[in-house]
Amino acid sequence: QVQLVESGGGLVQAGDSLRLSCAVSGLTFSSYAMAWFRRAPGKEREFVSGISWTGDHTYYADSVEGRFTISRDNNKSTMYLQMSSLKPEDTAVYSCAVESAPYGLGGTLSPFGSWGQGTQVTVSS
Repeated sequence: QVQLVESGGGLVQAGDSLRLSCAVSGLTFSSYAMAWFRRAPGKEREFVSGISWTGDHTYYADSVEGRFTISRDNNKSTMYLQMSSLKPEDTAVYSCAVESAPYGLGGTLSPFGSWGQGTQVTVSS
């Protein structure tokens, strides 16, 4: 059974940084593309960032490009999202997801089959 557990969320001020982690078990982590999504109150879930199974390709939403960095540590079966220069509009529940099939790219159109419960990020102004 695939399990994804996010951590690292919290309450910060605008301009601060946070690093989210997503620990994965139940599959061969190094073979799967991964991504971060977020859902703000009253809004649809949106793609934030994705990383290919090799780690060579990364993707970002325009709203976070240049401020967020996605990475993965295959030895720890963990994906990260380093968030800098946080803004109040970044406030959301952040969830990680794994692609449905191995050897994918982790882009916006990729099929994601398993999700974590999410971690709350709140940015005050």
